[in-house]
Parts: sequence; structure tokens; C-alpha cells
Amino acid sequence: MSESSEERTIHEEFSERHPDPLIRSLHRVIRLCVKLMSILMALVILFGVADVMYVMWSRLMQPPVGLLGVSDIFAIFGAFMVVLIAIEIFINIRLYLGTRTLPIKLVIATALMAIARKVIVLDLSSVQAIYVFAIAAVVLSLGVTYWLISQSSQSFASSTTLKSD
Repeated sequence: MSESSEERTIHEEFSERHPDPLIRSLHRVIRLCVKLMSILMALVILFGVADVMYVMWSRLMQPPVGLLGVSDIFAIFGAFMVVLIAIEIFINIRLYLGTRTLPIKLVIATALMAIARKVIVLDLSSVQAIYVFAIAAVVLSLGVTYWLISQSSQSFASSTTLKSD
């Protein structure tokens, strides 16, 4: 398959060769917006790293100096996880720009990381049981979705290998 025919089959909804000039122009605008979003996400990551450094510094400078309490560690973990989630979102955007497809498995993994952050920083003494059950339902549904996508991609890969042999 040549590059031009592959380009037409990948992410056809934003084709650069759409017959309608208005639609082609709108596709260009959307692709530009995605590029702008990647630049903005890189800035968010830089500011996030600065925030992690600030949170660590401010927590370490509180009396007793140089010691972290459990709540301090959770605050630092939360700040780290936010940056890691931003990095995952940047990777999603980067893959979208590079392949012009939406990496569903990675999007689900990013959502799992976001809910994991919520679980890590969750103060069980201040939430109702229904909230914990709701988080559990989200984790379970995302986990099952991720597993199903993994299973389908493995079976697709093995069937493609069998056809090419």
C-alpha cells in the first residue's frame, strides 16, 4: 500500500483530499487546533513539573523541616499523578497527530491513570460510601474495557499473522 493510499484510509474523517473545499478547509483548521493543543499541553506539563517542585519544597520547609507527613506525601503523589496524566494526554495528542487515528487503548489507560490518582489521594474519612462504590464501578468498567480492547487487538494481530503466513 503506497503512502498516499494509506493516508486516505487512515483517519478518513479528516482527509486532506475531501472533495468539498469547505470540508477540506475545516479539516485543516481542526488539525491546526490539535497541534495548538499539543503545544498547550507541553506548557501544562512544564507548569505541572514546576508545581510538583513547589509542593515538595513547601512541604519540606514546613516545621519540622525536612520531614514529610502522610498528608504531605499524598499531596506530592497527587501533584506527580497530575503531571503523569498530562503526559499521557500529550502522548494521546501526539499519536493522533502522527497516525491520524485515536488510540482508544491509550485513552482508556489514561482514564485508568486519572481514576487511580483519585483513589491514591482519596481521603476515606471525608467521603460517603456511595462515592467509593461509584469510583469502584468506574475502575471496574475501565479495567474491563481495557482488557476487552487488549483481547480484541491480540486476536486481530494473531488473525492478521495467520493470513499473511
